[in-house]
Amino acid sequence: MLQSLASNSCVRLIQNHKSMWYFLSLVLGYVLYLIFGAVVFSSVELPYEDLLRQELRAIKRQFLQENDCLSEERLERFLKKALEASNYGVSILNNASANWNWDFTSALFFASTVLSTTGYGHTAPLSDGGKAFCIIYSVIGIPFTLLFLTAVVQRIMVFTTRRPVVYIHTRWGLSKPLVAIVHATLLAMVAVSCFFLIPAAIFSVLEENWNFLESFYFCFISLSTIGLGDYVPGEAANQKFRELYKVGITVYLILGLIVMLVVLETFCELQQLKQLRKMFYLKKEKPQDRVNILEHDHLSFTTVSDSTAAHEEKTQTFVSVPTLVSPNDDPMIQ
Repeated sequence: MLQSLASNSCVRLIQNHKSMWYFLSLVLGYVLYLIFGAVVFSSVELPYEDLLRQELRAIKRQFLQENDCLSEERLERFLKKALEASNYGVSILNNASANWNWDFTSALFFASTVLSTTGYGHTAPLSDGGKAFCIIYSVIGIPFTLLFLTAVVQRIMVFTTRRPVVYIHTRWGLSKPLVAIVHATLLAMVAVSCFFLIPAAIFSVLEENWNFLESFYFCFISLSTIGLGDYVPGEAANQKFRELYKVGITVYLILGLIVMLVVLETFCELQQLKQLRKMFYLKKEKPQDRVNILEHDHLSFTTVSDSTAAHEEKTQTFVSVPTLVSPNDDPMIQ
């Protein structure tokens, strides 16, 4: 008997706080996914990092043996200075000295990566004035970019998602959720083809040191606004039409980001995903519940007011004192 009562109470507790349990499971799943990613990245990349460190140490020892006149301390200072410059996008190599990081097209590309929050990190402001302006420019520009993208996506969604789904639903009488799923799948396939596969093939041809996987990797990292900066197009020493190439990449990033947002918004409008999201959200108060709460509060207030008024009347009845017009009216004096 006690076990059945305990189990029933546990079931009622879970059902009454179902949204909270779903949210806690979501948080736990996210933490486990983070740990899973850390384990995989560490196990895959750590051996390659160790191998690269060993190769660099071997090259350094060989260089010092071949150049006895150069001390290790002086070499360390030189390498440290070169690496610091490389972090700002400045290279000391002869074949890279012709490329400027802050000409107009390169600055335009940098501004687009800042406003889209991609931030490759291959180029960064050198001066204090440039860093201060980057802060002010981003504080104003990032909300401006979000407003711009939201307005553009909202208009594109009308012609690419809502009207086609409604037209097919009314014309052929098909189920609207089914039409929406098929439409979202086809739209995603077109977006992947036009903004991932085809650009990856083009980048693998234009960039000498990139294969198709590396080009596809760049497209995904860029359009998902991750922007690691390990692959940046147009940085080769012998890059032809570099200025035009940079402008084209800037246009590609902006258009690709808009298309990605359209695809994501299309999937978010699916009825199945809406129901899935509601599982983890706080439930809103229904209008009827609000009316009942207001009526209950009104009744409670009315009851309290009536009881207060009755209490005051009783008090006045028991403690009422007759009004004296003159001292002779007092029976005690008489």
